[in-house]
Amino acid sequence: MKSIIMSRLLNSQSSLSRLYTIALSRNQRSLSTSSNGLDDPLKSEEAEPLNVKPPSTQKVLVFGGNGFVGSHVCREALERGFTVCSLSRSGRSSLRDSWADRVVWHKGDLLSPDSLKDALMGVTSVVSCVGGFGSNAHMYKINGIANINAVKAAAEQGIKRYVYISAADFGLVNYLLQGYYKGKRATEMELTKKLGHGGVILRPGFIHGTRQVGRMKLPLSVIGAPLEMILKHAKMLTGIPLVGPLFIPPVHVTSVAKVAVNAATDPTFPPGIVDVYSILQHSEQKLA
Repeated sequence: MKSIIMSRLLNSQSSLSRLYTIALSRNQRSLSTSSNGLDDPLKSEEAEPLNVKPPSTQKVLVFGGNGFVGSHVCREALERGFTVCSLSRSGRSSLRDSWADRVVWHKGDLLSPDSLKDALMGVTSVVSCVGGFGSNAHMYKINGIANINAVKAAAEQGIKRYVYISAADFGLVNYLLQGYYKGKRATEMELTKKLGHGGVILRPGFIHGTRQVGRMKLPLSVIGAPLEMILKHAKMLTGIPLVGPLFIPPVHVTSVAKVAVNAATDPTFPPGIVDVYSILQHSEQKLA
């Protein structure tokens, strides 16, 4: 009798053990496949791609980066995540803005090509903002000879993208500032010859913004901004004989900087001359 009872107890325990094993197995499958299971959040987090933009490998060299236009080009390039260096006769910018500490400043002279070699090392693109006024001889030397030297030095280093900040034609003004415009056009010809597939020439008119002159700040936009708003929609006026070019609209310095950096770093940006109307158009486009 005892043996029969013990046998039934053992059988019942074995059955309970099998039932417990089956139930546990089903629960585990349920947890691993159910949409409310514990594994789902972990799986979804692992599967979700991280939208992290890798750091840029582009290095932009700005000739004249401590000037009015050049400083805005440096800041624009930094905001895009590029490495930025600058070369000018005075070296480091006198500006105390925080962005200036992130620029590698080189001291050199475009009239002495040997002083450009160190600054050009590792550079992927160049933006030249060098220009000046004075006597015709001086203007041709700064706007022409100095910039031509820079173009040649960049071409020798194998740089493929080069942006030159030139100037729009102003008719009679061109004659009055012959050295200035002859120098600009000579540089344009050299850039087209040396870097035709990657050379971009920006031809803005009057560039406005807040310009630092010593300790003074000149609010050029007080005049420039209203004229830009009016004249950018009056392109037909530029066709008037003699005085027509005087109706070329001004353009804000940040617009010039934005287009310059885009042209220097985007290989799909078309080479060649970009007039003031195209500068305004490009500056209004959103970056990818």
